Amino acid sequence: MSEVLEGHTADGRGVRVRYSAAGIEEITDHPAAPDLLLLPGLVDIQLNGYGGLDVNDPSRPASELSDLVRALWQQGVTTVYPTIISADDATTTALVTRAAAARAADPITAYGAPGLHLEGPYISSAEGARGAHDPAVIRDPDPEEFDRWQKAAAGAIAIMTVAPERDGALEFTRHLADGVVVSVGHSLATAEEIHAFAGAGGRLSTHLGNGLPAQLDRHNNPIWPQLTEDALSAGLIADGHHLPADTFAALVRAKDPTRCVLTSDAAALAGCAPGDYTTAVGGAVTVGPDGSLRLQGTPYLAGSGASLLDCLRWSTGPGGLPLDTAVTMATTTPANLLGLTDRGRLEVGARADLIQLTRTPDGGIGELVTTVVNGSHT
Repeated sequence: MSEVLEGHTADGRGVRVRYSAAGIEEITDHPAAPDLLLLPGLVDIQLNGYGGLDVNDPSRPASELSDLVRALWQQGVTTVYPTIISADDATTTALVTRAAAARAADPITAYGAPGLHLEGPYISSAEGARGAHDPAVIRDPDPEEFDRWQKAAAGAIAIMTVAPERDGALEFTRHLADGVVVSVGHSLATAEEIHAFAGAGGRLSTHLGNGLPAQLDRHNNPIWPQLTEDALSAGLIADGHHLPADTFAALVRAKDPTRCVLTSDAAALAGCAPGDYTTAVGGAVTVGPDGSLRLQGTPYLAGSGASLLDCLRWSTGPGGLPLDTAVTMATTTPANLLGLTDRGRLEVGARADLIQLTRTPDGGIGELVTTVVNGSHT
């Protein structure tokens, strides 16, 4: 049975959308549509947790992933790639096995989390570049180890963040490139290594501009070759803390919005009240009054405290991106990158993943009103 939502698209068009579990069936112009935004559901390709729910704690039950998928509906995120950070073999195996069990037990979870993102452990161990990752578990790529993880995950590992300068990284990238989006991140690779990585099948930059030491050579650093390498799309954390506004704008302009993906990098403490916490990732973490997450007693970020919807708001604030550009970066572009060509778009035949939001008096993104996932109201 069909239902209808009305509102204005990201480019300002008033529309009426008829949809069902089969997908979006009809889109018609509706000049008298209510003063609401009507957008595709958001697609977050990097998220470690939200609202106290954690995909990196093996002591948690498998059902926690199902809870996370549903919690994110309240943030307009209808597709997510839960992100597991650097760990030892046993822990990573336990985490991907737990995720596979959650996806197998619940079709809604399998739909909402179509794949996993492994951020490490094959990254740089250098201070600054490794971020909050445990140096004790960082190591060179091991194709056999990865293949075991992929089997334990029932084939769900879809994104793999690596540092191209690690021994064997190019061979590892070729090993994965046919079925996995291989991403450069937490890396001090040279320009030659980054271009070679792209030539080997690398397709993405994980949180470009972050996962780096505070001080870099102004010319010879990993940012410029990633910007110029057209084979690489750029993931950008638009939470207002990881990238200053001018830096964010410059990266988007240099890379071109069509090759940029907004991501939250949200950690388990995202959405939690200010205070001091202990987590499986990062250990002692402080949630600041501004929503930032920092390793306790340091200026170092420990993931993001923002949802992708928060990032969309920040990126389109005063002087920011046009709404339609930012929405594409948070929906269509990440969906296309992962081969989800029927998601992240407002068009007939696409999956009915839809969000409806109020608009602020200045035309910005207000509060979430409605979330529809695969044709069903949440």
